[in-house]
Amino acid sequence: MPSGSEVPGTAPAAVKLDVQGLSVGYGAKSIQHDVSFKVRTGSIFAIMGASGSGKSTVLKALIGLLTPSAGRVLFNGEDYFAQPEARRGEIGRCFGVLFQGGALWSSMTAIENVALPLEMFTTLSAVSINTLTQLKLSLVGLDTGRDALPADLSGGMRQRVGLARALALDPQMLFLDEPSAGLDPISARRFDDLIRELRDGFGITVVMVSHELASLFGICDDGVFLDAESRTVIAHGSPKLLRESCTHPLVQAFMKRELPPGEPTPGAAVDAPR
Repeated sequence: MPSGSEVPGTAPAAVKLDVQGLSVGYGAKSIQHDVSFKVRTGSIFAIMGASGSGKSTVLKALIGLLTPSAGRVLFNGEDYFAQPEARRGEIGRCFGVLFQGGALWSSMTAIENVALPLEMFTTLSAVSINTLTQLKLSLVGLDTGRDALPADLSGGMRQRVGLARALALDPQMLFLDEPSAGLDPISARRFDDLIRELRDGFGITVVMVSHELASLFGICDDGVFLDAESRTVIAHGSPKLLRESCTHPLVQAFMKRELPPGEPTPGAAVDAPR
C-alpha cells in the first residue's frame, strides 16, 4: 500500500526515520515484533492500534528509552542503537517528546518546565534562556499562566506547556504520545491545528501515537496499524486511506468505530437456559 504522504507525480520526501524489523518487550514478554516503517521528512505519521497493542512501547524504543530485542532505528540514516552513548545523546537532542498528559514537573511553574532542557543541554545565559522560553510559549499560543504550577492549569494548557518544552531545543522530530487524551473536543481540535501549523511552518517531522479518530483523520498523512493479537504491523498508510481501502476486519472496525467481527454487543440479551 503506498504511503499516504506520497503524491503521484512528485518525488518522495527524504526518509527521516527508518524502522527496520523492530522487536520490543519487557523481559521475556514480547509486545511487538518485526515492526518496519519509514517516516518521511515533514510528514505527520501515526502509530495506531487499539488499547494494549503496544503503541507507547514502540514509541519508547524510537526515542531511546527502551532497547529493542531486535531490529534497527535509523535517524537520518544513522543507526541509533549502534552508536556509543555520547552519540546517542547527541541524536536524542534532535528529538522533542510530549508524553501523555504533558508529564510536567509539578513543583515547577510552566516557564520553569520549558526552561529546563535549555538549562540542562545548553550553555546559554539566564537572560537568553528566559527569552527563548518566552518565545516557545508564545509559539504554542500560551500567553497566560506562565508563572502557574501545572496543577493550576487546564488540561489543554498543560499540553501546550509540554509541547513548548518539547520544542525548546529546536528538534528535527517531534514525538507525541496520546496528545489529545483527556482533552475536550474543542481543545483537542485546537491542539491538532497547532501541530499541523508547526509542521507546515517549521518543517518538523511528527510521529504521533493515538487512537483518537478525529486527530488521526484530521492531521496524519501516513502511519502504521499495530495489532495486539499478532503483535505486529497489520496495515500501512494514512488513516483516511486505511478507512477507505484496507480490508483487514480489525482495521475497519477500528476506523469505523465498530465491534470486531464475532464480538457480541455489550448488553445484548442472552437466551436463558431451558
